[in-house]
Amino acid sequence: MNNKNLTLRDIKSGKKCTVKDLLSKGKVRNRLLDLGFVKNSIIEVLQKSPSGDPVAYFVKGCVIALRSEDAKNILVKEI
Repeated sequence: MNNKNLTLRDIKSGKKCTVKDLLSKGKVRNRLLDLGFVKNSIIEVLQKSPSGDPVAYFVKGCVIALRSEDAKNILVKEI
């Protein structure tokens, strides 16, 4: 898989990735950083909600649900 332009939204359930960069700005960026979406953090994609959005992620020992709109602004590398 090409890891050059992957976003968190592109990673399938059960897979892991590392954060490379955040494209979000302002308060959303600060909130993502507070939740643990910092460079080189390992993220595991757990599952989608029944409607498909949001998606649950395992980050720094916690389960976090993010909307696709926010996940598309997190650049990652699949591991």
